[in-house]
Amino acid sequence: MSRFAWFVAGAWIVLVVIALVGFIALRDAHGFSALDPPTASERWIAETARDMAMPADAKNRTNPIADSSEALAEARAHWADHCASCHANNGSGDIEMGKHLYPPAPDMRGAGTQNKTDGELFFIIQNGIRMTGMPGWGASGHEEDSWKLVRFIRHLPQLSTQEELDMQELNPRTPDELKEEQEEKDFLNGAKPNEPVPHHH
Repeated sequence: MSRFAWFVAGAWIVLVVIALVGFIALRDAHGFSALDPPTASERWIAETARDMAMPADAKNRTNPIADSSEALAEARAHWADHCASCHANNGSGDIEMGKHLYPPAPDMRGAGTQNKTDGELFFIIQNGIRMTGMPGWGASGHEEDSWKLVRFIRHLPQLSTQEELDMQELNPRTPDELKEEQEEKDFLNGAKPNEPVPHHH
């Protein structure tokens, strides 16, 4: 049987399973809610679909970025600015957005992520995972950034408290948070509430 035939057969199996799960769920009085944790069958379907979507040669790719403090620092800053809103600075997923995704963002420090090959992690960063909150970031010219992120993901289980604190300064902030921070700075600099901050030339 050719690889394509196996793919088609697998796709049909996944569709049949999805239909069965949907039928059972519709019979349930609860209906569908992203607040409920994914069922075992939903997790299996998601994992199977992800594995089927990944080319065989992707798993065997090796990271071309050398393991260095410079690459790690760049990746840490990139993670804090782009990834932490769903995955948290420490990769735990224990953050408002990550916890409310369906399925929730995984703990990137755990075996489910750390046991993947560098090639698998790179493929997921570049291409995302269908039917989850994980988008693909594979725009042309960004492969190096993705490989550096793979280095950072490998470092997550050893992330220090100081690194987490440093990352907080790089996390995106809402306009309200920026305003509050500025008001705190102004207050510490001696400005009274609603008093314009003096400008020094």
